[in-house]
Amino acid sequence: MRPKITIVGAGNVGSTTAHWLAERELGDIVLIDIPQTEGMPKGKALDLMQAGPIAGYNTRLIGATDYEPTANSDIVVITAGVPRKPGMSREDLVNINANIIRDVIRKVVPLSPSAIYIVVTNPLDTMTYLAYKLSGLPRERVIGQAGALDSARMRAFIAMELNVAIENIQALVLGGHGDEMVPMVRFTTVAGIPISMLLPVEKINAIVDRTRRGGEEIVRLLKTGSAYYAPGAAVAYMVEAILKDRKLIVPCSVYLQGEYGLHDICFGVPVKLGRRGVEEIIELPLTDEERAMLERSVQLIRSTMAALQPA
Repeated sequence: MRPKITIVGAGNVGSTTAHWLAERELGDIVLIDIPQTEGMPKGKALDLMQAGPIAGYNTRLIGATDYEPTANSDIVVITAGVPRKPGMSREDLVNINANIIRDVIRKVVPLSPSAIYIVVTNPLDTMTYLAYKLSGLPRERVIGQAGALDSARMRAFIAMELNVAIENIQALVLGGHGDEMVPMVRFTTVAGIPISMLLPVEKINAIVDRTRRGGEEIVRLLKTGSAYYAPGAAVAYMVEAILKDRKLIVPCSVYLQGEYGLHDICFGVPVKLGRRGVEEIIELPLTDEERAMLERSVQLIRSTMAALQPA
């Protein structure tokens, strides 16, 4: 029997995630959206099915507006939520999306209690924290997609600057998925060569800043939406690591219980991803400067968590 992957939210991020996953033939896919969208998830699933003979994949996809088809999923990806709009405060966004997460978790977890859950909804770390607390699942099986995307953005910017192959580049971004993320320049290399030996400090600082504002830059350019190709690809990367038990080291937002000196928070740290979800949290020694950046990221996440209102 092939693995079952459910994607909750059939908007741009959800449907693009379904596309990346279908091409990888990692499992059959269920694409879910709210009843008000009527045939939209069914239409997108059917469209992707019809692309299979051309693209050469045999993935089975179905769309639905109820949760019954999601039963016994191996992976559940939650992309459902609304983007921040002009005039909307961070607190407004937090509580609108918190209510969506509450509804999704209440409906999907009883049907797939053994699944691994990947949260994409923003504010990412706070929504991952809420999903973990509501689900009652082990922390190893509730994971936020954060540094996987942010590290990819940093790698892309370095490749653009140096005109080298992206696969030569290793980069690591820790912390919250937002403006106070922590790009770890000390651990960034090109074919094993430290980035500090290839670029001057001002160029590195510009790449760090652009990484922090990577999502904002795309929102500004698109004007009517936010990124979805790279976020979808980052989710597919994580799903593949889990289902193929690759033991891949990738930064993700996970619930911390003392690691990095942090408690009761979901935060982006390097983890080993395998068939059981988060199989190991890797603690890195930090410099004073890195620790200070990390603390600023923690403070921003905790301020967002503080905006959560009771259900």
